Amino acid sequence: MHRIILGLFLLASFSSLMAQSSNPKLRIRHLSGDFYIYTTYNTYENEQVPAHGMYVVTGKGVMLFDTPWDTTQFQPLLDSIQVRHGKTVTMCIATHWHGDRTAGLDYYRQRGISTYTTELTDALSKKNKQKRAEFLIKNDTTFHIGPYQFETYYPGEGHTADNIVVWFPKEKILYAGCLVKGVDARNLGYLGDANVKEYATTLKKVQQQYKSPKVIILSHSDWHNINSLKHSIQLAEALRNRNHEKHH
Repeated sequence: MHRIILGLFLLASFSSLMAQSSNPKLRIRHLSGDFYIYTTYNTYENEQVPAHGMYVVTGKGVMLFDTPWDTTQFQPLLDSIQVRHGKTVTMCIATHWHGDRTAGLDYYRQRGISTYTTELTDALSKKNKQKRAEFLIKNDTTFHIGPYQFETYYPGEGHTADNIVVWFPKEKILYAGCLVKGVDARNLGYLGDANVKEYATTLKKVQQQYKSPKVIILSHSDWHNINSLKHSIQLAEALRNRNHEKHH
């Protein structure tokens, strides 16, 4: 009987370990070259939703784009990067004020990481009691870090009033954050802080600004289909038309 109970205990422990390994709190995948996508998870409308961010490894340290949504993963992300690459994170840029992008800003700032948002994001973070960055981006800005160049671009209001995208011109990587949804999305997700009227126009500005991206990284959807921006424009136009008809 004792052996049976021990066996059941070991089986339960093994099952628990298997469940943990198949549902990790932090996942890191190689995109290309020095580019990596990291994913944490949180619950939205009773479902576990992934939140993707990106980091880029350079000789001058690691650049982080957005912070983990799962607040227990701020340090594990730093540790994982250190173990994998032997480098520390030196800068972090959040792409809008929502907690799935900004939650770790204060934590990273306290650890000597240079944190950035736009001035508009900072104003909305302050208003909504979200974490704030140390440095503010006043206008669309081009950064040069090691061998890499990237630019921040504010296309207008969409998912939020302050959402920006990040573009790596040489690699043609567009980091679109929560503004763009995946091709499997049936809607534009959370619209509580969105500008429904301007959303499609804002997406079209991104499309016109960056005509031939090789990859578009999204916050909550799979990024492997390059038609995500086109699909999001269609969703935004349909939403705007429905909203217009409702009010006329």
